[in-house]
Amino acid sequence: MTADATGTAEEAARFHALLVAFEGRPAAVAGRGKDAVNEPMIRHWCEAMGDTNPAYTGPDAIAPPTMLQAWTMGGLSGHSDRSSAHDELFALLDGAGFTSVVATDCEQEYLRPLRPGDTITFDAVIESVSPRKTTKLGTGHFVTTRMDVRAGGEPVGTHRFRILKYAPTGRPAKRPEPRGKTGAQRPRPVVNRDNQGFWDGVRDHRLLIQRCTSCATLRFPWLPGCNTCASPDWDTVQASGEGTVFSYVVMHHPPFPAFDPPYAVALVELAEGVRMISNITGVPYDKVRIGMPVRLEFQRVDEDLELPVFRGSEG
Repeated sequence: MTADATGTAEEAARFHALLVAFEGRPAAVAGRGKDAVNEPMIRHWCEAMGDTNPAYTGPDAIAPPTMLQAWTMGGLSGHSDRSSAHDELFALLDGAGFTSVVATDCEQEYLRPLRPGDTITFDAVIESVSPRKTTKLGTGHFVTTRMDVRAGGEPVGTHRFRILKYAPTGRPAKRPEPRGKTGAQRPRPVVNRDNQGFWDGVRDHRLLIQRCTSCATLRFPWLPGCNTCASPDWDTVQASGEGTVFSYVVMHHPPFPAFDPPYAVALVELAEGVRMISNITGVPYDKVRIGMPVRLEFQRVDEDLELPVFRGSEG
């Protein structure tokens, strides 16, 4: 193992030893599915997936096997039976600078079909935490959680879910901090070859909109081609910064590190006719209204990140 920005290989090994201590600890105990296996969810799933297999309809219908995880999900309110180990592990990773997360893969094993009326229970365990790995996204640790699912007390399947908690390339992880002293960081935008120009504009305090050079259609967010005429050729125009609130929501839940709810998130219609999602500043969250005029400004989030937001006015 080679040393990296977090320190020596020995430090990395010591940190991994802290992570390994979570292996085998429960992530959920005696969890219960919020709904029994039911026909409406099966129908919606099949419609969304375009799956017309006749086994999923009729009086002897079974649920698609790949719905296994769906019956265990807690929704926005979550599960009250989740243990603290999972949150403690993620807090430790966040505190060490591995603040980004991406799902990498899942593995499922099916022991018997699920049918409408089956009631679901499950236990989950933190199965493994890898040593530090370097990927194209960045450096971090793979965390695998195993969920054992039962119906009526009978084992019906196993679901393994693996994520990578990482520090993005170019923003190396920092040294682990003591528990309880983690500094939450706003999520980093995903910058790629299709939107690099937009973020270059933000860096220069310019809000750039793509314009198709074949049909002159403006588009936002940035895309590799025109969704009107399919031309791949484009240039940009600079937005004036004027806009109005087309729609908005006030975020109360779920709480998320580096965000302080409640706060307003709006779909802003720019003077040029395109719309973009951003935060509204300058007015209390409960004073934001549809049709409110707003003006572009650039907000410094931290030393590495600046974002376009829109300032409203109660007047």
